[in-house]
Amino acid sequence: MFTELSSKLELIIKKLRGQGKLTENNIKDALKEVRRALLEADVNYKVVKDFISKVEARAIGQEVLKSITPGQQIIKIVYDELTLLLGKDSAGMKYSSSGPTVWMLVGLQGSGKTTACGKLASYYRKKGKTPLLIAADVQRPAAVEQLMILGKSLSIPVYSSKDNPVKICQNGRGKAIEEKLDLVIIDTAGRLHIDEELMKELSLIKKEVSPQEVMLVVDSMTGQDAVNIASSFENKLGIDGIILTKLDGDARGGAALSLLSVAGKPIKYVGTGEKLDALEIFYPDRMASRILGMGDVVTLVEKAQDVISQEEAQKLEKRLQQKAFTLKDFHVQLQQLKKMGSLDSVINLIPGVSGTLKGISMDDKALIRIEAIISSMTDVERMKPHIIDGSRRRRIALGSGTDIQEVNKLLKQFTVMQKMIKDIHKMDLRKLKGIFKF
Repeated sequence: MFTELSSKLELIIKKLRGQGKLTENNIKDALKEVRRALLEADVNYKVVKDFISKVEARAIGQEVLKSITPGQQIIKIVYDELTLLLGKDSAGMKYSSSGPTVWMLVGLQGSGKTTACGKLASYYRKKGKTPLLIAADVQRPAAVEQLMILGKSLSIPVYSSKDNPVKICQNGRGKAIEEKLDLVIIDTAGRLHIDEELMKELSLIKKEVSPQEVMLVVDSMTGQDAVNIASSFENKLGIDGIILTKLDGDARGGAALSLLSVAGKPIKYVGTGEKLDALEIFYPDRMASRILGMGDVVTLVEKAQDVISQEEAQKLEKRLQQKAFTLKDFHVQLQQLKKMGSLDSVINLIPGVSGTLKGISMDDKALIRIEAIISSMTDVERMKPHIIDGSRRRRIALGSGTDIQEVNKLLKQFTVMQKMIKDIHKMDLRKLKGIFKF
């Protein structure tokens, strides 16, 4: 996400920091480039104009020009203004004080609304909620079936019937009360475009069910169309927040940077992949950090905590201290890394690394091949890889569907890794990058 914008901003800031002395002229020249980068990222023109004005007003002030580290001051100002542009603070969800909480998801066809329902239900079940999904989209063929399949895969109940959408929502809420479920998520109908019939149906549901949240689901890949859609839904229906989907595939990110300023409603969640756990709370400060190539350590730690228990972490720490890290341990770590998302998404959260490895594609298939090779080994071979001779290597290659060269490469890399772990306190990023050429 934000790949193109992030690359351009990093280059501009690097160039600015390389100036021997900052003046009003070179600051203004740099901000012209920032302006161009934002416009090319499909950020709304008025939003860009306002953003540049605010940054310039602060950047040419005495706090920067007389600063010992003017380059760092510029970065801080851009970061602060980006955070404000994205919403300053994360926007929480509203809950019912009596009876089940009802959240209503709206949006156009193809925005990922039905999948977002499943992701939201899955996310909040992990937080202790007991969700019910309501299939109120009776317009799109197979919409009800799609939600039923999602619910079954997540073991989350789905309510559906052949009534009209309003009745379906009313009866579904009644079912949640009857079964003492505390969270209801409604999947409503969409259209290929906004029309009066759609808005009338959604307004009736909103009136009769009184949801605590009306969430608009928009596809980030549509750029400024997403902003226009959000404005229309806000004006005609009234929404509380936005779920921005497919952000992992949006290299420009213009919609995310324009939505709050133009539509006046905060982004509350972002979809970062196709899997049902690929949903993140939207934190403006963390997103600003990612855009500027500064990583996002907090989100990285949270992702790790979701897949690695404290007990497992302590076991691994103990083995590392004992310098007893084996291929068996490495295999476990690979499986946990896969649960955290794609390699690209994880790498982008690490400060400094995304810029260092820029232009190098992180190959998730390479991890699958490595896992297949390790899985084809016996427990003894994983614990003592030095015993793997020529015949064993041929057997492992055959069993994993790879070739002997790939097995040799993995064993060589692992040997270097073991040596590095023994000297882990002296390890630095350049050494790590040299070992694993992704």
